[in-house]
Amino acid sequence: MLEREDSAIAANILKAACILEGVSRGDLILHSDNGAAMKGSTMLATLHWLGVVPSFSRPRTSNDNCYSESLFRTMKYSVEYPSAPFADIEEARDWVSQFVEWYNSEHLHSGINYVTPNERHEFKDAVKLKSRRLVYELAFKQNPTRWRRGVRNWKYQDKVFLNPESKKDWSGEEARHLS
Repeated sequence: MLEREDSAIAANILKAACILEGVSRGDLILHSDNGAAMKGSTMLATLHWLGVVPSFSRPRTSNDNCYSESLFRTMKYSVEYPSAPFADIEEARDWVSQFVEWYNSEHLHSGINYVTPNERHEFKDAVKLKSRRLVYELAFKQNPTRWRRGVRNWKYQDKVFLNPESKKDWSGEEARHLS
């Protein structure tokens, strides 16, 4: 495995992921930094060929991608985060692989109503959120004074936005701003 960034490798990974996941032209916006691998001609040509819309962080603005920044913060503040440098690249890869597995299959994400990314990806979140909503509605009816402002909105969100420009999403519907 290479220990450097490479536009051709990034393009191949993206192409394989789009094919595996059945991504249709125009259905995906890929937000990335301004690194060479993401802005290289091979990657940009692949994005165009796949119909993936590229989106880049503004120059010298490290926090344009709130999801990535949230991931990095969760990683750095994890109790398992090593206190000393990794011994070698393999140890780092092993640690990151374990973290990514936990992050996607166990960690509940506030931006998608406290379900895991795997539940969202496998379309299991809608059932879980409906069940959660029913439990909360029943609890609210039994003890309405417990929630001064009502219960949390557990409705399924069809779309989640990165840096929404306004309270209206692209279809004109009200978008819920995520915190």
